[in-house]
Amino acid sequence: MTVYGNFPGSRPRRLRTTPAMRRMVAETRLDAADLILPAFVREGVDAPVPISAMPGVYQHTLDTLRKAAAEAVSAGVSGIMLFGVPADEKKDARGTAGTDPNGILQAGLRAVREEVGDDLVVMSDLCLDEYTDHGHCGVLTADGRVDNDATLERYAEMAQVQADAGAHVVGPSGMMDGQVGVIRDALDRTGHEDVSILAYTAKYSSAFYGPFREAVGSSLKGDRKTYQQDPANARESLRELALDLEEGADMVMVKPAGPYLDILAKVADAVDVPVAAYQISGEYAMIEAAAEKGWIDRDAAILESLTGIRRAGAQMILTYWATEVAQRLGGR
Repeated sequence: MTVYGNFPGSRPRRLRTTPAMRRMVAETRLDAADLILPAFVREGVDAPVPISAMPGVYQHTLDTLRKAAAEAVSAGVSGIMLFGVPADEKKDARGTAGTDPNGILQAGLRAVREEVGDDLVVMSDLCLDEYTDHGHCGVLTADGRVDNDATLERYAEMAQVQADAGAHVVGPSGMMDGQVGVIRDALDRTGHEDVSILAYTAKYSSAFYGPFREAVGSSLKGDRKTYQQDPANARESLRELALDLEEGADMVMVKPAGPYLDILAKVADAVDVPVAAYQISGEYAMIEAAAEKGWIDRDAAILESLTGIRRAGAQMILTYWATEVAQRLGGR
């Protein structure tokens, strides 16, 4: 072609010429310290149980949970979020296994703290759904609705036993109105002023939770649309954010991550506290399944998905690939 003068005057491709050049000018960097590993600990098993919908993820025994925590530390991961999976016969309408000091989640918290001390930020899921025979995140009324205020009383109890068991951070995920304030008060009244709250600020009612239901042995009947957020709504997340901050949240989270990057960006722009995002089970399963079929490059897709979440504003990412990716990134 005929070139006139210095056309084109600007050549952005100059900054993409080599891997070293692209690395030098990268606007977003993913680091092992950005990552938090969600992990499941199951009662009554003597070997880890594979989760069929999440290849490579297991329901741990206490011993294998210790090993997973130690591996996360070695890889440079910053935190671990624990979910308990009680025996089915211990589930009841009020989720009492969730507030049993000797319940499986509390046992898992103690085991991890014994193994890694303060080398990992040890986090606990604060919700009733794993422990109720109906699978909802709260106590039900006689006509089957989730009773918000009665549930808050149970969350206050859970906060205390989880903190007693060694949690550095509690993560209330039930989306009950007022949950952060009640939990903060309960922690402060029981001498746990230093325990932080990671608020599940924008938790959407999502189809992408499917594999997680298997992971925690959910007994859910129906859905959670009356308390989790409607995927159609964005402004609502900022209202939830303002309430959580007013009630004392130390950190805030958007869940799921990938389908809600717009929400994540809005939240990150609005606050001066750390922002997390949870790359959930369905996001994990889709990449693993497509890679198993040979349709995508697994390793590249994992890094691209996490970089996108980081670019949108997450300072911390909960991902089932945390240890693997941290190892690939070089750890500490």
